[in-house]
Amino acid sequence: MTIRILIVDDSPFMRKSLQKMLEEAPDLKVVATARDGIDALEKIEEFKPDIVTLDIEMPRMDGLTCLKKIMATHPMPVLMVSSLTQEGAQATLDALSMGALDFIPKENGFASLSIMQIQHDLQEKVRRLAGSPRFHKPSAPAPAPSPAPSQTTTPAAPPVPRPAATPKAQAPMGTTLGSSPQAELLVIGSSTGGPKALQDILPTIPAGLPVPCLIVQHMPSTFTKPFADRLNGLCQVSVKEAEQGEPLKAGTVYIAPGGIHMTYGARGPKGCIELSPEPVASLHRPSVDVLFLSVAELFKGPVLAGILTGMGSDGAKGMEQLKKKGAHTLAESEESCVVYGMPRAAVERGCVDVVAPLADIPGHLRRHFHL
Repeated sequence: MTIRILIVDDSPFMRKSLQKMLEEAPDLKVVATARDGIDALEKIEEFKPDIVTLDIEMPRMDGLTCLKKIMATHPMPVLMVSSLTQEGAQATLDALSMGALDFIPKENGFASLSIMQIQHDLQEKVRRLAGSPRFHKPSAPAPAPSPAPSQTTTPAAPPVPRPAATPKAQAPMGTTLGSSPQAELLVIGSSTGGPKALQDILPTIPAGLPVPCLIVQHMPSTFTKPFADRLNGLCQVSVKEAEQGEPLKAGTVYIAPGGIHMTYGARGPKGCIELSPEPVASLHRPSVDVLFLSVAELFKGPVLAGILTGMGSDGAKGMEQLKKKGAHTLAESEESCVVYGMPRAAVERGCVDVVAPLADIPGHLRRHFHL
């Protein structure tokens, strides 16, 4: 199936660059481009794209105003094209809060040596977001109407089967997290759609959270501190960007800095934050797997580990090791995920206790910690 794309950017160079990168994939087609938000809304009406890539800074109508109108009148997947400046980070976080599903940085006008990686990321994000469950809820097929008595009927074609789940994925899941032993550390991993998911979950946690919480969210280095600061302003618990060597404190949420791995260190009463560029070969930095595996290796008490929405499989291997050590495990279900990739990978490894929609996850956490 061909995915139909609308590109919105005030720069002719950017519009042409994005179109070229996207249309080198045979399944992606740019049906129109727009130079500003007003033009974009008209093109959406005319061309009815499957997904929109949206710049933020534009004349006449900026990207955030346009996004608000899209979500009010034509809700659809939107991928923001963002600068890596502090101002760009704040605007992008606003966009994710308003309904955009993800973003891609337009570093150096896509003219850098990393152009092939940027192109791959852009194409993959467009593919995954265009089919996001957020805008394409699975629905039961309507029953076929009964034919009139005089009609001659032919047998209906059998329904197209969905891909079979692996045997592990078909294993029955529990409906509640175990409450004993109560976890002494909470660890969470997320990627595409994660900023909004975390913004929905963390403010519901009371200030009395009795354990530290370590979170890896795939983000550029210029985004993680503004993101942590934004969450801190919304939450009862304290939220901050993690710093090298700082001791872990109950009731504090630590967001891994972009561009470097965060691991658990065994120093101090509750442990500490360790930051390192190693392993350099990791697909993601920070990596959920790197955090989870360090906890599985060094943390001596019970753990509660969660995986939220995201592309790929980061975190599944680490969660499997945590489960072998007796951790409680939780994954976001497909129905609420922006991209059901990371949770699916964990489920297919058979290491998830509970699969739950995003709206139910705060309740699971509060019950487990008796909050």
